Amino acid sequence: MATILIADDAAFMRMKSAQVVQALGHEVIEASDGVEAVTYFKERSPDAVLLDITMPNKDGMEALREILQHDPAAKVAMVSAMGQQQIVMEAIKTGAKDFVVKPFNAERVQSTLIKLVGVS
Repeated sequence: MATILIADDAAFMRMKSAQVVQALGHEVIEASDGVEAVTYFKERSPDAVLLDITMPNKDGMEALREILQHDPAAKVAMVSAMGQQQIVMEAIKTGAKDFVVKPFNAERVQSTLIKLVGVS
């Protein structure tokens, strides 16, 4: 079992993501913005992060940079809406390991988690 940090400003998306991740047997930490995501990452050292790109207070790109500055080996997958391909490419170049496009399906989240933490 891995610990997965889910950062998304939309409570519904956090809930749906958490349901999928928990159904795969993982523990979930939830953050409602980029500031919380960075704080929780530093405090709890999750095994992987599902990080929304568009969030208040600190967007996903800013949070990604801070997380990687704290831990260059951090396993982060960006979560994006359709039409954010340019930002996704920037995130991958910055150090994100994968991405999931909203609306996502459980199989895509599972394959991303396998890629990040090596377990299903």
